[in-house]
Amino acid sequence: MSDPDTLYYDGSCPLCQREMSHLARLKSDQLVLQDIHELSTTEDLPTKSALLQSLHLRRGDQWVTGLDANIAAWQYTRIGMLWRWLSWPFIKPVADWCYRFWAVKRYAKRYPARQADDSHS
Repeated sequence: MSDPDTLYYDGSCPLCQREMSHLARLKSDQLVLQDIHELSTTEDLPTKSALLQSLHLRRGDQWVTGLDANIAAWQYTRIGMLWRWLSWPFIKPVADWCYRFWAVKRYAKRYPARQADDSHS
């Protein structure tokens, strides 16, 4: 059996915590939920700032990010099919835009000092 995939999420975000709580109750053992704030820095991970700006799902050596990571994570549950409509061709561009818009606003609100640091990079 292969190693489980890992979903990296912001454990200090109330909305993220709520969703991960639901996901934790429903997911299979093939998905690990990892709070970004409990990570030690390693070279094989994106920066903490990048991880905080968007969901990241690691599948072996591959990364899935943003809305795609959210949809993919829910596929480890018995209700995963309820999320698949977000990836339909006419829905996905709008859903991606909405996710990115929300993610940028969430990050700016929760981490204003980091956002200023990121803009100087």
